[in-house]
Amino acid sequence: MDRPKYKRVVLKLSGEALAGQHGNSIDPSVISSIAEQIEEIVALQVEVAIVVGGGNIWRGIAGSAKGMDRATADYMGMLATVINALALQDALENAGVPTRVQSSIEMRQVAEPYIRRRAIRHLEKGRVVIFAAGTGNPYFSTDTTAALRAAEIEADVILMAKNKVDGVYSEDPKVNPNAVKYEELTYMEMLNRGLGVMDSTASSLCMDNNIPLIVFNVDKRENIKRAVCGEVIGTVVRGNE
Repeated sequence: MDRPKYKRVVLKLSGEALAGQHGNSIDPSVISSIAEQIEEIVALQVEVAIVVGGGNIWRGIAGSAKGMDRATADYMGMLATVINALALQDALENAGVPTRVQSSIEMRQVAEPYIRRRAIRHLEKGRVVIFAAGTGNPYFSTDTTAALRAAEIEADVILMAKNKVDGVYSEDPKVNPNAVKYEELTYMEMLNRGLGVMDSTASSLCMDNNIPLIVFNVDKRENIKRAVCGEVIGTVVRGNE
């Protein structure tokens, strides 16, 4: 039987990861596959919280770049994450996994309000908690949300699931095929080299709270489980000690 290395994890899913090859909207087959992988680690009694992005539907920063008010564009992006969270909840429930969506923007008809102690209690009861609507504030990314929620619920690790990328590289491997893949980095090295894995706010939060980060490719089946069980996949980013 597989033995998990981590007891409580935050899984960071980009919106693009839910879109599959389409690049936008939601691919039902992809989201079902991700739900099945999550079900496998829940069966190992791992407590799973998920932060989902909304880039497959709307990117606030893209709207801002075209002249839209930045705060308004960001709020629209937060609502996009709620759509993804509900789709993921449905897929998880269909896989037999009890799930709760907690939103930083109150919308009681579709999600619970985010309450830290309630979220922790859900995790302790074996429910997957999906954190939606970012931090509830404009100008903050869902990477920052993942770092903040991981610190709040005292998660052991953040699993950053990427599509089409299997770790952190010195350059974009699609542009430069000679780019070097890093197996391990510190947050300070990541920031100093401008690698762009997470924004500086998220990286600083993880560094200050000593939360390790594993960046890996979610397109490969069982990679979530492999990461949870401590297999060396992708890139591990650690604190400076």
